[in-house]
Amino acid sequence: MTEAPATSAGQALLETTEQRDLRAAVAALGARYGRAYFQRVTAEGKHTDELWREAGKLGYLGVNLPEQYGGGGQGVTELAIVLEELGAAGCPLLMLVVSPAICGTVIARFGTDEQRAHWLPGLADGSRKMAFGITEPDAGSNSHRITTTARRDGTDWLLTGRKVFISGVDIADATLIVGRTEDARTGRLKPCLFIVDRDTPGFQRHPIPMELQAPEKQFELVLDDVRLPADALVGEEDAGLLQLFAGLNPERIMTAAFALGMGRYALGQAVDYARTRTVWQQPIGAHQAVAHPLAQAHIELELAGLMTRKAAQLYDAGDDVGAGEAANMAKYAAAEAGLKAVDQAVHTLGGNGLTTEYGLAALLNAARVARIAPVSREMILNYVSHSSLGLPKSY
Repeated sequence: MTEAPATSAGQALLETTEQRDLRAAVAALGARYGRAYFQRVTAEGKHTDELWREAGKLGYLGVNLPEQYGGGGQGVTELAIVLEELGAAGCPLLMLVVSPAICGTVIARFGTDEQRAHWLPGLADGSRKMAFGITEPDAGSNSHRITTTARRDGTDWLLTGRKVFISGVDIADATLIVGRTEDARTGRLKPCLFIVDRDTPGFQRHPIPMELQAPEKQFELVLDDVRLPADALVGEEDAGLLQLFAGLNPERIMTAAFALGMGRYALGQAVDYARTRTVWQQPIGAHQAVAHPLAQAHIELELAGLMTRKAAQLYDAGDDVGAGEAANMAKYAAAEAGLKAVDQAVHTLGGNGLTTEYGLAALLNAARVARIAPVSREMILNYVSHSSLGLPKSY
């Protein structure tokens, strides 16, 4: 597999030596597994356990988590590099978005000492995974309509509600559930986050049949008066919104990295094919009708990569407001660029683009995920129009 050309040409100005070394090391790991490995485990209904374990052993899964808990002490910038490079090797690991990026970040920033000690070492070395449950059937992209509620019962909590399209619940040791509690002063519901162990009574999961081919399965969750101890609550009850967005910004940044990696893999395959496939007297890549769309895809991936790095660096610097705007823009730009690169790659290969051998056709569905989740492109445009441009809301 030939990587998209010049992807890292200007990185000496944008990344530290350590970040460039990390990128090269993860790329080498991804190359040892490759697209064929990813396709095989997916076809067999298995998970990428071997790759996950090795990435954890090498310290890549927890690169963003605190050193005192076995992490690398770096940031989302480094974790996004890990996900992008694995994706560029044909092995996009969706659980990297969920387990260390969202759940690990939230627990590291807001969890109790006991929660950090219990969860972070396992999340860092890959021996434990955590899913993230926010989406609901009737809420869609409107988190203000979440109806999963928690009420006190003595010192315990009782959690009731439904979640849909929750990734990897079957392989997660617990799920970080976004619910709502009633504000005693106003009576209004406010967001809160709870850790729900997978075997907790009343916590049910049901697989959702999907056309998408991926090792990570999607689930509907049903919580029927799930009794949780007081220490299942993450952080302060009155700071739920802050804690929630502390996880959502990394989620958008990592989704951007997910899309960039897939786009780079697809473009690399297409460029390699266009260099060598000869139908007339010269390779098809010599024809502008083939070359120009690939060049445009490369440009758009590079631009999206720049915004992704900006968002990650703002987040790691503690600028949650600036990171919010940049993370949404990065997710939008990378999703559009990644999908376009995959589509153009399939088109460049023609019939071969639909074969298992080249591993591109399955990416047509996977690349659309970044456009839809964790928030749709239209909701990002809404966010930018009223938050960045100051235009009135339509909802």
